[in-house]
Amino acid sequence: MSLKYKRILLKLSGEALKSDDEIYDKHALESVSQQIIELSKQGLEIGVVIGGGNIWRGKLGLDLGLPQIEGDYMGMMATYMNGLALAGTLNRLGFPKVEVYASLELKTVTVSYNFKEARQKLKEGYVLIFVGGTGFSYFTTDTASTIRAIEIGADALLMAKNGVAGVYESDPKLNPQAKMFKELTHKEVADKNLRVMDLTAATLAKDANLQIEVFDMQGENNIVKVMNNQLESTIIK
Repeated sequence: MSLKYKRILLKLSGEALKSDDEIYDKHALESVSQQIIELSKQGLEIGVVIGGGNIWRGKLGLDLGLPQIEGDYMGMMATYMNGLALAGTLNRLGFPKVEVYASLELKTVTVSYNFKEARQKLKEGYVLIFVGGTGFSYFTTDTASTIRAIEIGADALLMAKNGVAGVYESDPKLNPQAKMFKELTHKEVADKNLRVMDLTAATLAKDANLQIEVFDMQGENNIVKVMNNQLESTIIK
């Protein structure tokens, strides 16, 4: 099998790690980890950003009456937990070459992010997990993913969705007849007001000419399949 990219930034939602009842699901963590290990063995250089939605969502902060800044930093902390859960699972499955880079360093379990060092680690076969978002409030993990993808020189940003095969003209969960796009330009995403990612992230991706591939995370080995051209998806370039 021939991989379509050499180096990627994989953006996962926190929900990709949870079960219906718990914030973490062992099978989900192992499935993601095993796919990452398989792709790494095939020669893919992989960076990962995980959201924190399985633990904390901004709406909860609003419901609690918290200022957005405090709520945003709590969301960043959730990404640390998810990053460490993924790193620990990779290690447990026999893959030791994992580095957790943090925008806000948490000593003993993360290291401070440095893009030059990160690029070298990728060449050495490390899987890099980026936590803490951008390190600033008012920015999402979509924006953090886009920035990290640009900085590590990724060939593409792979956005894993839950139950959505790609980018549609309207919400396919509300409109079963919605058309799915196979390819789009960054300009078309903006002109059609398609909600692929937040506006800041979309603008950064467009300015940097960063290719984005959107695919459905739900399904056996879907990360491996999309990398081997065996899964439908939407490519934005």
